[in-house]
Amino acid sequence: MSRALVVIDVQQGMFTLQPPLYRDGEVVERIAGLLRRARAAATPIFHVQHDGGPGDLLAKGTPGWAHHPAVAPQPGEPVVEKQHSSAFHGTDFHAQLQSRGIDHLIVAGLQTEMCIDSACRHAVALGYRVTLVADGHSTYDSRVLAAQSIIDHHNHTLGSGFVVLSPAADVSFGQR
Repeated sequence: MSRALVVIDVQQGMFTLQPPLYRDGEVVERIAGLLRRARAAATPIFHVQHDGGPGDLLAKGTPGWAHHPAVAPQPGEPVVEKQHSSAFHGTDFHAQLQSRGIDHLIVAGLQTEMCIDSACRHAVALGYRVTLVADGHSTYDSRVLAAQSIIDHHNHTLGSGFVVLSPAADVSFGQR
């Protein structure tokens, strides 16, 4: 069995909202670094792309639908298109991972309390080992909480038995 890097919803539309995405440049650079290292190690990479439907900021075919250019898929890297919060719900993502013998997912991307949380929990429920890149996901300030508090809360909650947390600098794509 092997591991794969999963980059979730790092799409152009996510960078146009107000308030802005928390530490957007830092997070994109960390994910770009993970992609470079995963590619160098020939680690499988999956990109997840959200389609919010007609009229949505992330509607398929709109400028917001496109991947952020710093972390865009390269030829041969699968893209899983989804319409729900979890990358597994209503997609063939699980089947793609199983057909490649992947049992460990390294997860980074957007949005912490939505698609990152859902993907991590769904993956664990399906029996995958999950490493969440603790400094490789982000969100926006809400009316109730600052983005950093949302990120800290999810790292704490998910890291309390669901996933292994790792800073991007410590993620290894070599031998397990």
